[in-house]
Amino acid sequence: MTQPGRNRRVGPEPQEPASAVLVPDLIFPAVAPDPDPPARPARRRLRRRWWGLILTLLLVGAALGLWFGLPIRTVTVDGNVRLSPARVQTLAGLSPDFGWLYYGAWRARGLLGSPWVQSATVTRTFPDAVHIQLTERTAYARLRRLDGVVVAIAADGTVLPGALNTAKLPLISGWGPDRLPEMLRVLRALSRYNVQSVAYSPTGLTLTVAGKEASSRVWTGDVQALLKYAESISMYPNHKISIYPWGVSVQE
Repeated sequence: MTQPGRNRRVGPEPQEPASAVLVPDLIFPAVAPDPDPPARPARRRLRRRWWGLILTLLLVGAALGLWFGLPIRTVTVDGNVRLSPARVQTLAGLSPDFGWLYYGAWRARGLLGSPWVQSATVTRTFPDAVHIQLTERTAYARLRRLDGVVVAIAADGTVLPGALNTAKLPLISGWGPDRLPEMLRVLRALSRYNVQSVAYSPTGLTLTVAGKEASSRVWTGDVQALLKYAESISMYPNHKISIYPWGVSVQE
């Protein structure tokens, strides 16, 4: 006798679990360094050095070409009285083999090495000419130094060696602290008077002023007072005049 069947659920057939697929880690082989890159910068540096050397040689060649291609051929000098044109050119560093393009103030500065040169203007004219305009110092007075030697000096006190025809210039002498700049200022202020000499000391100064018949002798202990009462020199010619801050004393 057949037993009654049991109810069974009918469903999909059970499936076996899918096996996991393992993907191994990707391993990339090490790439060997390219030996060329280090060599390329070295070649570039070498190439730059060669180009730098070539450029330097070109510049040097161009400079030499300008030096020899533009020499100084014409030099003119104006304003010189005491110095000869040849001496001026020597002081200025002008020579036929010197390049016109490179001549400048740094070379012409040698002119100021001469005590006779007060100032100078140098003008270059293309392609080969240089003109020098001088302003020379002139002898303004004589100075008796402490050793007794008499020298000619310019208005700024510069000693002028070899000056000629200076016998009639006023003579400055004295002792004590140097007062030469002050004495030159006095001579300039009294330039309309024929001052023959001025002697200074720590206590004052004495002037000898030439007149038509005789000389006046002027003493003062104060330079400002002298300049203030300078008219007394012409008012009392051929007298002994003493000038003080408070007035003037005149003696026969």
